[in-house]
Amino acid sequence: MTDVKTPPAEPGTAAEPEAKPLAWPLGLAGVVLVIVGSFLSWSYDSSILGDLSINFYPGGLQILAIILAVVALVLLLAEKGPLTKLGAWLDATAGLRALGVTLTLYMVLVVIAITADSDGLINVNPGAYVSLGGAVLILVSAWMLPLRHLRDMSEARLPAWFEILAIAVLMAAVLFVAAYALGLEDAWSFILCLVFLAALVTVLFRTGSLTWIGHVSQRNRKVLTLSAFLVAFLFPFTQGGSDANMSIATQVLVFAATAMGLNIVVGLAGLLDLGYIAFLGSGAYVAATMSTSAFATVGWKPPFLVVMLIGAGVAATLGLIIGTPTLRVSGDYLAIVTLGFGEIFRFSMFNLDGNNGPNLTNGPNGVPGIPDLEIGGFNFGEVHTVAGIELGRFSNYYFLLLVLTAFVILVFSRLNNSRIGRGWVAIREDEKAAEAMGVNTFGLKLLAFAVGAFLAGLAGTIKAHQDGAVSPDQYIFLESAFLLAAIVLGGMGTIAGVLLGATILKLLPEKLRFFSEYRLLLFGLLLVLMMRFRPEGLVANRRRQLEFHEEDEQLAVEIDDEHLLVEEAK
Repeated sequence: MTDVKTPPAEPGTAAEPEAKPLAWPLGLAGVVLVIVGSFLSWSYDSSILGDLSINFYPGGLQILAIILAVVALVLLLAEKGPLTKLGAWLDATAGLRALGVTLTLYMVLVVIAITADSDGLINVNPGAYVSLGGAVLILVSAWMLPLRHLRDMSEARLPAWFEILAIAVLMAAVLFVAAYALGLEDAWSFILCLVFLAALVTVLFRTGSLTWIGHVSQRNRKVLTLSAFLVAFLFPFTQGGSDANMSIATQVLVFAATAMGLNIVVGLAGLLDLGYIAFLGSGAYVAATMSTSAFATVGWKPPFLVVMLIGAGVAATLGLIIGTPTLRVSGDYLAIVTLGFGEIFRFSMFNLDGNNGPNLTNGPNGVPGIPDLEIGGFNFGEVHTVAGIELGRFSNYYFLLLVLTAFVILVFSRLNNSRIGRGWVAIREDEKAAEAMGVNTFGLKLLAFAVGAFLAGLAGTIKAHQDGAVSPDQYIFLESAFLLAAIVLGGMGTIAGVLLGATILKLLPEKLRFFSEYRLLLFGLLLVLMMRFRPEGLVANRRRQLEFHEEDEQLAVEIDDEHLLVEEAK
């Protein structure tokens, strides 16, 4: 059930509903209990959740609980106290309710994690119960406070320097949280960190702060873009030379760059492609066969920049080959054809082994032993020291992939805002209407396939050297499904959404390996929930968001009309 906000009181009428007398004191008591409990021991076993067994010395997860308690205190003071002016803009009560739920969930999971890892509830020390009690008090207090009518946050205008400072603080927080989360090796600790992040995001959304951040980002788009890439650039320097986390980061960037290319086909042009992984594989195989590996089958060894262009060109050619005869069909039929193309590519790589065809790919053995890249005397396989910090092999590839991702984002954004991009959107919305208005639908759909394949081929050439081997088993249908899921989860037709979706779908399986047997079940459940509660994705495209709102308003009008007819019939 959604909360209904109380409309503002008219002059001379009854005031807005007041909170119950005990609501505010209960909330303050809950904040105090959460903080006090976090300074006490949570676990008897020091090897659980990063050692939470020391009194008056909070561990990492205890500090996260303290941060949430401080946020609850700010919301309480915005409801009644010295921050009431802030409360006139923020929906403090709705945010406090969301925070109470997530903080209670956080503490319940802490108790479950300690119980599961130490084989007994007796190993949970009193500090955890004190903090859990405080979280429950915050939750009860929040539901005793009334919801109030608030102003539109888009009207909140602050000095430009303050907005830029807010963006800088936000991006610094993103860098810190990302470094902290990836440094967590325990699965339970990582899950609790995700709950903490979910709590903060939910509070921002429920209070309306996320709307303000969105408007600030639109007004300072260049600052946001530069700060985002600065944070991404600084990320390897926070890992202390750890190759484990940087390996995950490079996989995320490859996945994100490839998904961004697929976003052109699916998100802009609306063409359902279930064999897109073949374009990534074609670029990887071109780089592998032209490398200096002992198993490479092509004698020509051009510079890597030339190899990248050749790999991307081969992928784009395959996109034209598959697109020319099949783009006259659409919908489910196009999905089936592209699915078949992906399987044809994989089996072709199996058969080009010298027995069933020319020896280009070494068949199921693939091309192992691919050496590290060396561009301009810079060897990507060596450890380099910058500002006293060691950057290993995966850090080197990370910077190269970051440049590639920036290029892919630039191509996508320029195409999206061009006449070609508007033509793709028109085809996605109504192909017949677009064709009637003079849009070259076949040519633009073919161009979408070619450009998307070209970008995937670029990513594939770097992936081959990063992985050190290429084999047909790397490019199965499941990988295409994950790419499509990243776009649907993040938000079709958006840049930030696809990057976020790719990060979630690539990072979670690596950090939650004990869920590996249920990975597909969890992904399916996640997508079902997204379709039910947020069909436009985590980061909604403004065009699609307006469409969903218009559909909701039309549905509401139809329901009201039906109710009116029923009343008249009575």
